[in-house]
Amino acid sequence: MSLVRNPFKTATLTIIWGWLIVLVLAPTLLVVLVSLMPENTGQLLGGELSLSTLWQGFLTNYGQMISPVYLSVFGHSLWIGLITTLICLLLGYPFAWMISRASPRLQPLLLLLVIIPFWTNSLIRIYALRTLIATRGLLNDVLMNLGLIDAPLRLLYTEEAVIVGLVYMLLPFMILPLYAVFEQLSRPTLEAARDLGANGLATFRHIVLPLTMPGIIAGVLLVFLPAMGMFYVSDLLGGSRHPLIGNIIKGQFLEANNWTFGAAISVMLTLVMAFLLLAYYRSVKLFKREVTL
Repeated sequence: MSLVRNPFKTATLTIIWGWLIVLVLAPTLLVVLVSLMPENTGQLLGGELSLSTLWQGFLTNYGQMISPVYLSVFGHSLWIGLITTLICLLLGYPFAWMISRASPRLQPLLLLLVIIPFWTNSLIRIYALRTLIATRGLLNDVLMNLGLIDAPLRLLYTEEAVIVGLVYMLLPFMILPLYAVFEQLSRPTLEAARDLGANGLATFRHIVLPLTMPGIIAGVLLVFLPAMGMFYVSDLLGGSRHPLIGNIIKGQFLEANNWTFGAAISVMLTLVMAFLLLAYYRSVKLFKREVTL
């Protein structure tokens, strides 16, 4: 009855649920269905589906992931994602703390510095970084003119270049959720810990770190999986020597024309994201319980 009496609320909920069903649920179910198809995706349109066909497609597509070639790429992508996430966390945590403890007049400026990179297309920013670290790029030219090096450094098409590019792209996604939890951190709680004799390290371990864990996990969610899927960063900064999972998905859809295997990899990444979301949900519940106590 409340929905009937409030047409604005009804229209808003209808739009939201329609958006979720049409643009989120339906494409996800389609990707899952394609991942269960045999390599001949024409059967998807022909309607020739059966449980045996889907089971065979599952064994074929998901079984390819245990191939040594793909396992090596998965392992490399996992390593790149972990290193990128760790660097973003080490850089973003103190930066978010600094923003939250800055004066009210300075905070908007610092947040603006974090958000400004989003005003430019990410591909353009990667091309700019590529120009900066190229063999004849600005960085090498400056170092050689200063006499610090005799020959240009090989910075481009390395694993380090890919990591630097990913950190450059994803660092704001770590800073913003951390800043949000730091803003909610109670200063009287920190002062009470100091009054009870806790030093800075003990206060950080037992109070600050547990209470900021939701922001840490949210930042990991926003950095870890995108770091494994940004194929254009790997293409432009790492060449063909350092492919990521995103490069495999792109190759299966655009080059190998093997949509079923590409969809299977996408489903696996979605499951990883679901696991991380569950961890985030549990951390938020723990955070609320700690605050209540």
